[in-house]
Amino acid sequence: MITKDILIEELVDKYPFSVNYLAKNGIRCIVCGESIWGTLEEASKDKGFDSQTLEQFVKELNELNEKFEKETEEEFRKIDTKKADV
Repeated sequence: MITKDILIEELVDKYPFSVNYLAKNGIRCIVCGESIWGTLEEASKDKGFDSQTLEQFVKELNELNEKFEKETEEEFRKIDTKKADV
């Protein structure tokens, strides 16, 4: 689960889709190559976002993760293991 206390490095590593989401929402440093250290909360505050916006980021990132996991599971179910060369 993604929280405001997640380290940016962990967020990007475990949830790669977060890079695009954050860039679209004004936290572009991840894309431009500027190092970001610290938590999602610290990065949000550094960019001038308030607590309410941070809560929205966390909510939406978790929703995106749920969607990503569901779509990934559906794709795995489509694989015909009978045709697998094992």
